[in-house]
Amino acid sequence: MAEIEKKTKRYPTDLTDEEWARIEPFLPGAAKSGRPARTDLREVLNAIRYLARSGGGWRMLPKDFPPWPTVYWWFRRFVRRFLFQTIHDVALMLDRERVGREASPTGGVIDSQSVKAPEAKTRGYDAGKKIVGRKRHIAVDTDGRPLMVNLTTADISDSAGAQMILDSVRKPGPGSSTCSPIAPTTAPSSWTRPPSSTSPSKSSNGPIPRRASKSFHAAGSSSAPSDG
Repeated sequence: MAEIEKKTKRYPTDLTDEEWARIEPFLPGAAKSGRPARTDLREVLNAIRYLARSGGGWRMLPKDFPPWPTVYWWFRRFVRRFLFQTIHDVALMLDRERVGREASPTGGVIDSQSVKAPEAKTRGYDAGKKIVGRKRHIAVDTDGRPLMVNLTTADISDSAGAQMILDSVRKPGPGSSTCSPIAPTTAPSSWTRPPSSTSPSKSSNGPIPRRASKSFHAAGSSSAPSDG
């Protein structure tokens, strides 16, 4: 029965043994002093992945995970250590090299999407999409791997959101802007935006002007626990 449980995941978001073996080396080691930690970090990561995928609140965490305050404490610690960005960075570079690409991309694509957010504290009105909510501006490499995400109110234009991303790429160091860079690359030398079907009169598929290439690091952010 124990071997069956190891092979069977409770939830689709649970880490497999192979995934855990690759992630475990990035986790903080045991403290040299004080009492030994009793929290299973694999279960903590399973809980964080469950919340991220399901969209539930911290206090709605199922009872078969560690207590939500424990999970939240570790989440904050992981964010301060840039754990999630580091895992993403390494996976990104390895995946690019696996298909014969350079580890750091030299080009990328920026696009945005407006979504309804009735419970958000700050919202805006996207007149083009007629949506009240938030807008996510996403930068990916030419193969579609995420490089950077910037969340704004929906009234921020696509060009302004793209400029925020480009400005953040140019600023080295974490916490330099509201954007969340998630790749340790140099700023791509050519950025393009996909053509927009809603604005045929505007040329939106041309290249965005080249920006200075500077290294940038991952910037993490965290939010206070909520019921929803």
